[in-house]
Amino acid sequence: MQSLIFVFIGGGLGSVTRFLIGKWVSSMHSHDFPWGTLVVNVFACLLVGLFVGLADQKQIVSGPMRLFWTVGFCGGFSTFSTFSGEILELMQAGPAGIAVLYVAGSLILCVGATFTGLLIGETL
Repeated sequence: MQSLIFVFIGGGLGSVTRFLIGKWVSSMHSHDFPWGTLVVNVFACLLVGLFVGLADQKQIVSGPMRLFWTVGFCGGFSTFSTFSGEILELMQAGPAGIAVLYVAGSLILCVGATFTGLLIGETL
């Protein structure tokens, strides 16, 4: 039951944080590219890697806090459904190349950020 509470609270905080940061980042750009979602997803991946490294390699983060941060906060903070919807919007709005660039860039940046976070967590 305690694990569910940690995931629930973390997910709620992550969702609110995603909404606020996504709107803030998007407000700094005048074009339709989904910068807010990209920034949020890359940062969430960095955090997942960091907390996994701190929990699994360094044992600095406890099991319940690992759940809070990775499954809860980062699960609520990042969003695959928004990402998918934005890909479809980009494909409908213009050249498919922009949508492909968004998918490829997101994949490369998110996996790279997760790996970077893991390395940081392991070396702290």
